[in-house]
Amino acid sequence: MARHAHRTDRADRTYRLEVDWTACQGHGLCAELLPEHITLDEWGYPLLGEAPLPPTTLKRARRAAADCPVLALKLATAQGG
Repeated sequence: MARHAHRTDRADRTYRLEVDWTACQGHGLCAELLPEHITLDEWGYPLLGEAPLPPTTLKRARRAAADCPVLALKLATAQGG
């Protein structure tokens, strides 16, 4: 029963993307994987929206973070979520 409660709590969380600016090298792969949430500036660095990610996007957001060549993209719990 405790496991089910944990899953429910986790499902109720909201997530957002964060960039480690000291690690990011502007490869742009994140924008290719999540074009509806990430655009690139004129130098190729990601511009992220501030809105929490919809639950339907989480799987692709996790993949984008994992596929970042320098692991600069992170999926984080949004404030208040």
